[in-house]
Amino acid sequence: MDFERTAFERAIEKLADDFPRLNWNFELDAGTHEVISRWLGEADEEVMVCAFKGKKIDEQFHRQDFFFFNFAYKNSYEALSNGADSRITVSEGDCYIGQPFSGYALKGEREDGMVIVGVLIRRDVFFREYLSTLAQGGAMFRFFLDSERSPLSDSALHFPLEKDSAVWSVLGTMAAEYAFKKDDTQKVLKPLALALCMLLARKIRSLATGGGKNEGKETLSQQIVRYIADGSARSLSDVARHFGYHPNYVSALLRKDTGRSFSDLQLSARMEKASLLLSGTGLSVEEIAEMLGYGGTSNFYKAYRAYFGRSPRGK
Repeated sequence: MDFERTAFERAIEKLADDFPRLNWNFELDAGTHEVISRWLGEADEEVMVCAFKGKKIDEQFHRQDFFFFNFAYKNSYEALSNGADSRITVSEGDCYIGQPFSGYALKGEREDGMVIVGVLIRRDVFFREYLSTLAQGGAMFRFFLDSERSPLSDSALHFPLEKDSAVWSVLGTMAAEYAFKKDDTQKVLKPLALALCMLLARKIRSLATGGGKNEGKETLSQQIVRYIADGSARSLSDVARHFGYHPNYVSALLRKDTGRSFSDLQLSARMEKASLLLSGTGLSVEEIAEMLGYGGTSNFYKAYRAYFGRSPRGK
């Protein structure tokens, strides 16, 4: 652990030195007349890590065209989010996640200094390569596609992390890899970024259920419905195996408590996600069909048209 922390600290020093030399390119958007920050990394990078270390930071409010995951590594700072009048304190050990174009600004002044570590992911890459895995975790998936429906925040996710959270280990590895780049650094960073997202999604699921305290209060049928909605089950047998019951019992229980079959519940969950993906991303119908577990595009078309009365292409 001491070695990992030392490597993390050395990476932070290097990233902090590089911070002023990032591709800072705040520009005024002609359509919205708002300040936009474009991708800060190199043109051939899909994932990057940056770090601010200093006594004062005072950004102007802006919107950005990428996903970011900020971590308060030392001391607290303030974040203006979704408007100049929305200011929250991000305490040491907290994670603050922002969507593209959601808008924010970092503010803070501490005599003993602050350290903020950020992981940035290109928007198109995130939708294409990360979202399919996060589709298994409802709260984080919905946040990235539809922030108004997030149970945690309107435009950002903000939550504390335990000191012994595995997130810090993954973040430290990513920081060291990016700070001291090799030819294959991007290939190394991409799976690490996915692991980071999955660990954060697990934490968000825990927070959404009261840190796991509410799970025992849920009935079995409620737990099963949530499991299906998260996309964790491909079949009734998967559900039965996960909860340790016979498929016939699970089927009868769902009918009794919800009035719906497993197939109905699974279809509703898939179609809800399909609608969000079609409206909130640039993914193709083919990519969405595969993401949602359909064997072929034609099956997805049929299911979507039968459910919504229209084609997924809007015709």
